[in-house]
Amino acid sequence: MNILVVGLGSIARKHIDALKLIDIDSKIYALRSNINANNEEQIKNIYDLDKCEIAFDFAIISNPTYLHYEYIKILAKKGIPLFIEKPVIHSLEMGDELVRLIEEKKIITYVACNLRFHPCINFLKKKLELEDSRINELNIYCGSYLPEWRPGKEFKEIYSANTSMGGGVHLDLIHELDYTTWLFGFPSESKSVFKSISSLNIESFDYANYILEYKTFTANIILNYYRRKPKREIEIVLENETWSVDLIKNEFKNDNNELLFQDLKFNIKETYVNQLQYFIDCLKNKKSPMNSLEESIEVLKICLKND
Repeated sequence: MNILVVGLGSIARKHIDALKLIDIDSKIYALRSNINANNEEQIKNIYDLDKCEIAFDFAIISNPTYLHYEYIKILAKKGIPLFIEKPVIHSLEMGDELVRLIEEKKIITYVACNLRFHPCINFLKKKLELEDSRINELNIYCGSYLPEWRPGKEFKEIYSANTSMGGGVHLDLIHELDYTTWLFGFPSESKSVFKSISSLNIESFDYANYILEYKTFTANIILNYYRRKPKREIEIVLENETWSVDLIKNEFKNDNNELLFQDLKFNIKETYVNQLQYFIDCLKNKKSPMNSLEESIEVLKICLKND
């Protein structure tokens, strides 16, 4: 397979590492803007798509979010299937146009939300399908410390801290909205609060709080950039018991502290391998992947709604 990578930052390298672990005969090409860009092992640089005669089997779009729209449009017009790093785009202004283009060109798209491949999330999904107890409340929390995300880099200069580059905790941590809608469906109503008032003193939002209204319960989602000790948990309050899911410890417990599921060998890197394998299998079998560009934009509508 000929695979094009657009953007060679930290997330792109996770996808490239995952590709190297998948049992496929692949050649990886990187679209570079600088003619003097360094050559990297097992990656061939290209500089002009219009002059490139390679037939790409798919492209990985992993450049900064604010550039996604431009390259989705360029590559879709060339008929190339797209594996797009989340969030799909940073503004809804161009969303409808992209949906029409993707439909017109019949492009296969997948927006990479790797937590859909987390073992605890998948255990929860199966358990929800089998469980008939009513949900009364859903609480989701994800907080970590932005200055420690990319060691060696000034955190105020990275895209996460800058609105103009598509940054902000609501976009960076859109995973929580994504798996919530995947597991529980889309809400009937949503409300949100965004803030940038913490001691981080950054331009982009460092706090987001969503309230999603469902027929029989309300979901509360809190995201932040400033929590020193990372926490990523889901709490499902049922009529008879409460489930607690720790996505960092990879544990699923009830309110008696009984362990219902655990995966001690799990490494988050596995999710990158599994989602790429899933996408490649969809291409080979000519199946439409979950979390298409269109579906992801529906999640983005909730993400960007600021009440």
